[in-house]
Amino acid sequence: MGIRLISSAVASALAIGVLLLHNTVVFPIAIAAVSMILMFELFRAAGCLRYRLSAGIAFLYGGVLPFLVYFGKSAYRPLAAAIACILLFATYILQHTRMSLFHAIMLVFGTLLIPYSMCCCITMNGMDGIHGIIYVVMALCGAWLADSGAYFVGTFCGRHKLCPKISPKKTVEGFLGGVLTNGILFIAFAAVYSRIMAARGDVFTVHYVTVCLLGMACALIGTVGDLTASLIKRHFQIKDYGNIMPGHGGLLDRFDSVLLVVPFFCAVLQLTPLYSY
Repeated sequence: MGIRLISSAVASALAIGVLLLHNTVVFPIAIAAVSMILMFELFRAAGCLRYRLSAGIAFLYGGVLPFLVYFGKSAYRPLAAAIACILLFATYILQHTRMSLFHAIMLVFGTLLIPYSMCCCITMNGMDGIHGIIYVVMALCGAWLADSGAYFVGTFCGRHKLCPKISPKKTVEGFLGGVLTNGILFIAFAAVYSRIMAARGDVFTVHYVTVCLLGMACALIGTVGDLTASLIKRHFQIKDYGNIMPGHGGLLDRFDSVLLVVPFFCAVLQLTPLYSY
């Protein structure tokens, strides 16, 4: 437990430092680093790292994409993704005698999903000069707080297993508790944030219904991401994706729900506001 707490404290300190520097080049550097670590852990679990040329193309794309978004070159994202896919399939053709279709698909899957999802943090940060970083914090909390809420509710009230063959510890009660907790925490966060900003002379309206529903949706989507990652681990017969975070496992073990929640959160923000003046 001590190692787990120390690991969490170090990770939290690093995350806070990056968020405080969200308007500097440190932000895309951190997003690129996280993206490549997540890709590395997934590819290692799937046995894709043996295909060095393909993995190198994937890592290059994951490292470059955050800087395209950060420096306002998002229009090039589809082109970059298309080129990455073409090159990956080209390497599959070159290595078809020793690369299976499964590995080719896993490489394309990880290359397209992970960098895109993580770059949504940069997109949200740039949406609004005032609220941008708050959107990022809310999206990340939407993924992680639901898991904590589900854990505590499930520990004390859990009776019925949610998906016993995939994640034996998850319960229906914990899942529902996580969804409800997320909605309540999102409302509380928005209320406190609006009052802090009002005290600084920045008054705006909070759309509490949207905030609450978004928080609950993040909990639901985060569970899908978590269970999917658990199912993949069971398929590869591994306990964790890595050991970069002692007591927690790999970075992908902590970001599995984030990979679905963040792009969903970003898409919702482009359709409806959480705060308005």
